[in-house]
Amino acid sequence: MADPEPKHEHGRMDITEHEKTFAGFVTFTKWTVIVIIAVLVFLALFRT
Repeated sequence: MADPEPKHEHGRMDITEHEKTFAGFVTFTKWTVIVIIAVLVFLALFRT
């Protein structure tokens, strides 16, 4: 008969895909913030 509660061993899960996704999210966020700041600086310098 199958065990109703599978045994969980802490720290055994493969998280390489999670790490890649998080790294991509951080990179995307960083470049988005840089572009927004550049647009704001551009608007501040060349306002009419």
